[in-house]
Amino acid sequence: MAVEIKVPQMGESVTEATVAKWFKAAGDAVAQDEPLCELETDKVTMEVFAPAAGRLGEIRVPAGSDVAVGAVLGVIEAGVAGAKSAAAPKADAPKAAPAKAAEASLAPSVRKLVTEHGIEPASVPASGKGGRLTKGDVLTVVAGTAVAPAATPAPVVAAPPRSDGAREQRVKMTRLRRRIAERLKEAQNSAAILTTFNEVDMTAVMAARKEYRDTFEKKHGVRLGFMSFFVKAAVAALTEIPAVNAEIDGDDLVYKNYYNIGVAVSAPQGLIVPVLRDADRLGFAAIEKAINAFGVKARDGKLSTEDLSGGTFTISNGGVFGSLLSTPILNPPQSGILGMHKIQERPMVVNGQIAVRSMMYLALSYDHRIIDGREAVTFLVRIKDCIEDPQRILLDL
Repeated sequence: MAVEIKVPQMGESVTEATVAKWFKAAGDAVAQDEPLCELETDKVTMEVFAPAAGRLGEIRVPAGSDVAVGAVLGVIEAGVAGAKSAAAPKADAPKAAPAKAAEASLAPSVRKLVTEHGIEPASVPASGKGGRLTKGDVLTVVAGTAVAPAATPAPVVAAPPRSDGAREQRVKMTRLRRRIAERLKEAQNSAAILTTFNEVDMTAVMAARKEYRDTFEKKHGVRLGFMSFFVKAAVAALTEIPAVNAEIDGDDLVYKNYYNIGVAVSAPQGLIVPVLRDADRLGFAAIEKAINAFGVKARDGKLSTEDLSGGTFTISNGGVFGSLLSTPILNPPQSGILGMHKIQERPMVVNGQIAVRSMMYLALSYDHRIIDGREAVTFLVRIKDCIEDPQRILLDL
C-alpha cells in the first residue's frame, strides 16, 4: 500500500518551505516515525517523519525545491522491505560507461577543454559543488602539462592566470537567510530608523553576579547571566515609555500592554530572535532558563514558529562576539531594539576621582515615526539607571 509523505502544517503564517535535504534515498528501508527529510522555512528548520514503515518508493520533490503546506514529498510502500543502499551494478557492465556518464554531466565549456587536450575527466581533482569538475580545475591541469620536457632547457613560460571561478564558491541562499535579508531591508525602507547611544557602568551588576553566582546556580540550576538584568531593565523602561513597545499599523498606533522580549540568538542557520513571553511576569531564574533553552533549541534546529513570533521589543548582545559599538536594525514591526556591547575597563571620573570601571556602550535604534528623541533618550537613561543600581529592578523603582 502506498502512503504519501506530505508537508505538515508549520505554523499559522507559514505556507511554504524549501526541502533542505533528504536523509533517505529511493529504495531505502524506513521505520515509522524515522526522519526522512528536512524542511526549511523563513523562520525555522523542521524534520518530516515517516508516516509508516516500509520502503521509500519515490521522492517527488528533490532537495532545493520549494513546496507548499500539504504538498506530497514522496511515497512510502508500506510493508515492503527496502535496501540499505541502491542495487550494485552488474558485473558485466561496460567499463567505459562511468566515464561517459561523467563526461555527459560536464558543463559545455569544461567538456570542450577536456576534449581538446585529451584529458580524462575522472583523473582531474574536482573542486566544484557536489564534486563537479570546473573549468578552473581543467585549466590547472592544462597549465601543469603544457610544457613538455625537451633535451634543451625550455624557456620559462608563465602559467596562465588562475580562473576566478576556481576561487569562488557559489551557494544558494537558504530560505531563512533570504527572509532575514528581506526583513532587514524592509525595516530600512519602511521605518525612519535613528540610533541613540549611552554608556552604562556594569560594576554593580558584576559585583552582584560574583556575590550570588554560586548560590543562585545551586538553587535554580542555571547560571546568573547579564541578559536577565537587561530584560528586567527593559521591561521597567518599556512600562515608563510605552511608545517604544508600540508599533505602527497603517494609520494607527498600537500600544501594547504586554512585554514579549525578543532575545537575538546566533544559530548555525543565521540570526534568530526567540521571544520571552510576558517577561514582566518572569523572575531572573525563569528568564535565564528560558534563554538557555532557546540556545539549545537554536543549535539543534528545534525552534518552533511559536518561539519566534509575537515579540514587542528586541535585545541584541553583540558584545559576546567582541563588538564595542553598533547600530542595530529594527525587527519589524517592532519600533525599538536595544544593542548591548562588550564590557571594557575604562578610566572614569567617580565622585571627583579617576577610577577603573567596567563600562558598556548601549545603543537604542528606534522608529522616529512613533518615538520622539526625548522618549528614546529617556528610555536609554532608564535602562542605565536600572543596571547601575540593580536594586531599582527588585524594588520596582
